[in-house]
Amino acid sequence: MPLTGKTIAVLGGTGAEGSGLAFRWAHAGHRVVIGSRDAAKAQTVAAEINALLGRSAIEGFDNEAAAARGDVVVLAVPFAVQQATALGVKAQLAGKVLIDVTVPLLPPKVDRVQLPNGRSAVEQLAEKLGAEVQVVAAFQNVGAHHLKDLAHKIDCDVLVCGDSKAAREIAIALAEAAGLVGIHAGALANAAAVEAMTSVLIAINKAYKARASGVRITGLPPRPLGGGG
Repeated sequence: MPLTGKTIAVLGGTGAEGSGLAFRWAHAGHRVVIGSRDAAKAQTVAAEINALLGRSAIEGFDNEAAAARGDVVVLAVPFAVQQATALGVKAQLAGKVLIDVTVPLLPPKVDRVQLPNGRSAVEQLAEKLGAEVQVVAAFQNVGAHHLKDLAHKIDCDVLVCGDSKAAREIAIALAEAAGLVGIHAGALANAAAVEAMTSVLIAINKAYKARASGVRITGLPPRPLGGGG
């Protein structure tokens, strides 16, 4: 599905990661709405992002209204509310692609891998949403610190996992719209490794007093925009 003329809904768009991605997609010219449990908070953050953009490009709604408006829906909420948020808008997600940014971080030991039941959190969510929703995992390893700084080159690839190649291509297109490189990383089950890598990166950040270590995939042939097979 080409992104031109489509609306991107970011649930959890008031957080650092969600608002940063929304900002980059709106800057790239895409139509974006952000969602929150509190519609007033979403409207406030939308106004703040619009001020950064210098134009009115983003609207804020509650999660249900935002999901209904989105042709593609991005879930950027803490792990503790991942399933409740997605299942709460299950009817609005039917027939759509859901791109899940969630990482199963369990405070206080966020620098230690803690996959729920030893499996990918996004894969378990996909099972509950059912076949009507195409679920993709992406952006888990991208730090939020520099997303709103367009002058900063974010040194991290986006590993995209999903059982549908067409759905992965949408996430890769969104990565490119955010100024990043998206890479096909296989089936949704593979997201367990990508989710786990976030805790590894947090541990690296602590050890080296860094803020935004990332992942780069080397050894690939040159790829056209839109990724490869």
